[in-house]
Amino acid sequence: MAVITIVGAGMMGSAMSFPATDNGHEVRIVGTPLDAGIIQSARETGWHPTLKRQLPQGIRYYLFEELGEALPGADLLISGVSSFGVDWFIGNVIPAIPQGLPVLSVTKGLLDTEDGGLVTFPDLYARAAPGISFNAVGGPCTSYELADRDPTQVCFCGPDMGTLRRVKALLNTDYYHASLSTDVMGVECAVAMKNAYALGVTLAVGLSERTEGAGGRQHYNSQAALFGQAVREMRKLIAHVGGHDDNIVYGAGDLYVTVFGGRTRLIGTLLGRGHTIAQALDELQGVTLESVVIATRAARAVRRLIELGRANAADYPLLMHVDRVLNFSEPVNIPWDAFETELEYR
Repeated sequence: MAVITIVGAGMMGSAMSFPATDNGHEVRIVGTPLDAGIIQSARETGWHPTLKRQLPQGIRYYLFEELGEALPGADLLISGVSSFGVDWFIGNVIPAIPQGLPVLSVTKGLLDTEDGGLVTFPDLYARAAPGISFNAVGGPCTSYELADRDPTQVCFCGPDMGTLRRVKALLNTDYYHASLSTDVMGVECAVAMKNAYALGVTLAVGLSERTEGAGGRQHYNSQAALFGQAVREMRKLIAHVGGHDDNIVYGAGDLYVTVFGGRTRLIGTLLGRGHTIAQALDELQGVTLESVVIATRAARAVRRLIELGRANAADYPLLMHVDRVLNFSEPVNIPWDAFETELEYR
């Protein structure tokens, strides 16, 4: 039996307790300062109020002020914060992590740099604490289906295959299956960009609702066309950042899951219906939208690469359109002609 400490009592962080406890490990969940209500509910009844499921028995729960009690003897620390909690995690959790304790992050996202580069969160964490092994989870996995033990295929990525194998041994189950990759940039770029492109695909949902009404007949041809274009652009971006082509499978799978539900589908649908971004955000008040942040950062990086002559605008028409809708008040008008290609093979 190992000891697994999870920092962040949100939906995905808490869902990771299911494979961990099913493998017989001691699990400790530490809430962030925003998770006090979740920790209190879990301590009293085991019920997670946002995941809306009973958490496994035997978990120990801690407020963030009790983090020091949850780290001694741990074999793995899982970071369950959202991308909006990354700076907080760097400032408040990383300094407390013991040397030698590996970290597995479920957080998806990227930062853009002035030269058009993209930085993964594991790399950002490693800059703050070079002696700690920071790894990440990528691939299609919704928290509620993980909690329901639905068969799931993800990828653990990190700099050292030996560490990844040890982490996999702790968490792999008959329903939670992990591939392993040392291509951190490729995996993380693929699964982060799915948020931006899921927003692009779901514009078609809103466009169909303009004519069919909310809940009316769906137009799947347009959604499929945008899905295909999204995968093409994600693949090109992975290549630009030096990732390996095989990692597109994690981004494409994650894109599929995200298109079918959640906050990103909501924002894309509202924009497709004709809402401005301001109107859509007002309607979804209180909902955090990582897709908007990731789309903006990725588009900003691509624009800079175009300025530097290292990328071609014609390769990213969907991302550029999403960016103009989000940040330049352009109405949704899918650039279908820009998706057409001529490929002659000899």
